[in-house]
Amino acid sequence: MLELRDLHKRYRVGGGEPIHAVDGVSLSIAAGEFVALYGPSGSGKTTLLELVAGLRRPDSGTVLVDGRDIFAMSERQREEYRLRRLGIVGQPQHLIPGARAIENASLKLLLTSARTAARDIEPLLQRLGLGERLHHRTEQLSMGERQRVMLARALALDPPLVLADEPTGSLDSHRTAQVLALLREICAERASTVLLATHDPQAALFADRVCELHDGRLHEHPLREPERDAEPVRG
Repeated sequence: MLELRDLHKRYRVGGGEPIHAVDGVSLSIAAGEFVALYGPSGSGKTTLLELVAGLRRPDSGTVLVDGRDIFAMSERQREEYRLRRLGIVGQPQHLIPGARAIENASLKLLLTSARTAARDIEPLLQRLGLGERLHHRTEQLSMGERQRVMLARALALDPPLVLADEPTGSLDSHRTAQVLALLREICAERASTVLLATHDPQAALFADRVCELHDGRLHEHPLREPERDAEPVRG
């Protein structure tokens, strides 16, 4: 489903030596697989996700999604890819201040089916335990509720590929487990492929497979068997 071939991305800060944010990364992820990209801040995780999303162009290497090179696409085709085939689970600060939960969650739907956006997103918000919070504004939601709105936004168009960049960085361990249990459950039902970037070893335990990114280089990183006893939030 997703294949990265020898990806390189370097940055130069001032007149210093180039920083190898992504240094020869190759990775294959099967359809429906949940893979954690584990590493400390500054290890290159966000850059790698941006390359997969087509938001940055690699210096060299290839990103294939269902066998198609996303950097052989036109910019318009990449925008369509990000809209319809890719879900990006960001952090709660990416919500629109003052907007209602149902409005924040339905942003993608407003671009594809504006008249029915609210009606179409409501079942997913109900599933995420937000049925009584649909019309609460961002500032009225808890951090856990805000993160579940971000999940709804990412999953609104049933994307086959989901990228999650530190989605639980602002949550405590209990809420982290609940949000990741929901993400795993819904994506498994839909056979969506997930690439989760995290610095939290407990979050990484929700994945089928864990790869460690350190100084831009990728390694298989064995962790103990996951404990997935957290019940997803229902209300």
